[in-house]
Amino acid sequence: MTRQIGIIMNGITGRMGYRQHLLRSILAIRDQGGVELADGSRLQVDPILVGRNLERVKEIAERHGVDRYTTDLDAALANPDDQIYFDAQLTTVREESILKAIAAGKDIYTEKPISESLEGSLRMARAAREAGVKNGVVHDKLYLPGLLKLKRLIDGGFFGRILSVRGEFGYWVFEGDWQAAQRPSWNYRKQDGGGMATDMFCHWNYVLENLFGDVQAVTAKTVTHIPERWDEKGEKYEATADDAAYGIFELDGDIIAVINSSWATRVHRDELVEFHVDGTEGSAVAGLHHCVAQHRSETPKPVWNPDLAEATPFRDQWHPVPDNGEFDNGFKAQWEQFLRYVVGEGEHPYDFMAGARGVRLAEAGLQSSAEGRRIELEEIHA
Repeated sequence: MTRQIGIIMNGITGRMGYRQHLLRSILAIRDQGGVELADGSRLQVDPILVGRNLERVKEIAERHGVDRYTTDLDAALANPDDQIYFDAQLTTVREESILKAIAAGKDIYTEKPISESLEGSLRMARAAREAGVKNGVVHDKLYLPGLLKLKRLIDGGFFGRILSVRGEFGYWVFEGDWQAAQRPSWNYRKQDGGGMATDMFCHWNYVLENLFGDVQAVTAKTVTHIPERWDEKGEKYEATADDAAYGIFELDGDIIAVINSSWATRVHRDELVEFHVDGTEGSAVAGLHHCVAQHRSETPKPVWNPDLAEATPFRDQWHPVPDNGEFDNGFKAQWEQFLRYVVGEGEHPYDFMAGARGVRLAEAGLQSSAEGRRIELEEIHA
């Protein structure tokens, strides 16, 4: 037996909304015949695409065989057959649309940051609680093969007592003058919701709290390394948002995490993001897809001697962590989990309050940079 669930998808003309959520998640779920439930039945998705530009939305819908599309969000929200509202719009307009969807009784799944401010995030959490609607926030990096392997090491006690985490994220985003930028220009305009800390500290919060421990304090420095860029039309503009954020995060259990995030760095590592974890019993380095580990019994004994060129093949002394299974697209895997949760099967712990904690960390990071001091995080409640 197969039943359908209607999904209002707002913001699918953007890069993330189109590639990861529509193409690689919802349409992939549709094409595989839906999501299999515990009783053997299937839950098939029936999306309606929402956007401000009718021609763009129509073109995407027709290209992928989606029958329903509109520019009228209010009309879409009025349809009782559409149970879920999904939002991948700009952060600056997300809260208003989600509050409308909550008022219409829709279950909510959204990209992050969920709001421009902690106050707005908590306002959404309260509204969802009072309306009794289910809600979820994208936590895609937790579903990546590299981090799933890292979690397996943590759960298996491989590290002993975890001491520290070092993260490196980012790559060179071209300014847009002599080569087109590979990220949208709004990312570099603070007034449009751009900024590295605003974007990525939300990610680092859920990675840290779900793998290592809650963030208790942050010391950060945000920088705009590239002050001028060129937009999609080739027009020069002032980059008003930070394009790099350097953070020290103090976690439960006296774990220290240091994560550098930059759109102005050239990559000299195996993947675009890597986390190096050190523990008393072993260490590991995890990226998007791969993870290598080194146990204390196999740890070499380097001796500092700057007079001789280093001949030790340090990278060769680490062992790959095996897949031990098949990994689906991370966005699709979380969509399937949320869909099951909406129909009463399983849990989905990544709710609006989880999203609010990410926004809180981003705000604290920006405050730390502006004031040049360490910021302790207070507990928050809806």
